[in-house]
Amino acid sequence: MRLVLAAAVSIPLLLAAGPGGAGPVEPGFVPGVEDLPLMPGLMAPANAAVVFDQPEGRIVESAAQGDVSAAAITAFYAQTLPQLGWHPSGDGRWAREGEKLEITATRDGMGSRAETVVHFILRPQ
Repeated sequence: MRLVLAAAVSIPLLLAAGPGGAGPVEPGFVPGVEDLPLMPGLMAPANAAVVFDQPEGRIVESAAQGDVSAAAITAFYAQTLPQLGWHPSGDGRWAREGEKLEITATRDGMGSRAETVVHFILRPQ
């Protein structure tokens, strides 16, 4: 009876967890930048970030992709980033406390297979 109960509880939990590291994940934040939210609908491939820490500050290059328009991405970050202390400093560029952030979105592919690829570059100012 205990074995049946344990299986009844464990199997749904394992199924809900999904595959472990088998492919892209949809974290709440941009990989490598723990305080930069990832827009819903974007997925970050495994190992999507390159991070360098140096005395002048951190350098992060990261990417995500999804079936989201560039306009929706721009609108999401235009609404979200000011709440996190970021100030616009040009087209797709933001600044905050000694850091600058650049976000670019390009459509990759054709037809129903097309996705938007978003690049995030964080550097010291």
